[in-house]
Amino acid sequence: MTKSAIEFWLNIVLSIGLAVAISSCSSKKESATETKNNIPYIIFKIFPHDTQAFTQGLVVANGKLIEGTGQHGTSWIAEVDIATGIQNKKVILDREYFGEGVTVLNNKVYQLTWQNKKGFIYDFKTYEKLGEFSYNGEGWGITHDDVNLIMSDGTDKLYYLDTLSLKPVKTISVTENGRPVKNLNELEYIEGHIYANLWQTNYIVRIDPATGNVLGRLDMTKVAEAVYPGNPNADVLNGIAYEPKSKMVLVTGKLWPAMVAIKFSEQ
Repeated sequence: MTKSAIEFWLNIVLSIGLAVAISSCSSKKESATETKNNIPYIIFKIFPHDTQAFTQGLVVANGKLIEGTGQHGTSWIAEVDIATGIQNKKVILDREYFGEGVTVLNNKVYQLTWQNKKGFIYDFKTYEKLGEFSYNGEGWGITHDDVNLIMSDGTDKLYYLDTLSLKPVKTISVTENGRPVKNLNELEYIEGHIYANLWQTNYIVRIDPATGNVLGRLDMTKVAEAVYPGNPNADVLNGIAYEPKSKMVLVTGKLWPAMVAIKFSEQ
């Protein structure tokens, strides 16, 4: 794809993002029922993303962007230069593993795998493998609340894991309007709430960790539709990373050609 083509669709993304924000912020005339679940946002910046990266996990820690990818034979975890999208690859998984979510806590990188019921622990600085841990079911997304690890398995459940035993200490069921919300995928903990990609949709839900209730949704449909022409092979939305200093939320997808930085614009 040429530079002019890239600039063209990125400009479309920016325009759509601003439209989303304006629409959301001007919705005060609508009823509370219509607006209470809508989380308004603006697009802050666009960054390049490797179109070969089948993104499964995304996190910012100590100013570094860490990404994990999936697919058998091409799963890796790496530090990524946000300005270029280029990885400084640290770990490439054996072919038997399909990489999933990643997070960083207490100077350790935790990575899940999909159906192997096994996670890996690495030193944050060196990426030296420190250990492994096991879990029941599948591994999808993982984040933390500064105390426990929190993981998803594709159901409506979120599991809190003790960082010493790496065993579940609490489980919450996620519901919206009293109904289970399944396919919880990549996770990110942002200012007291859990955010989760809903697999095979363009939605990110905001979850109250105390109750499991969905408090709102980010609708990324317009962004996704604008990004897809940049790579005909682009797959679903997946990847949320929060940078606390700037309050910037990075969002991307599997094989996406862009990483979109958004900011919540709630009043």
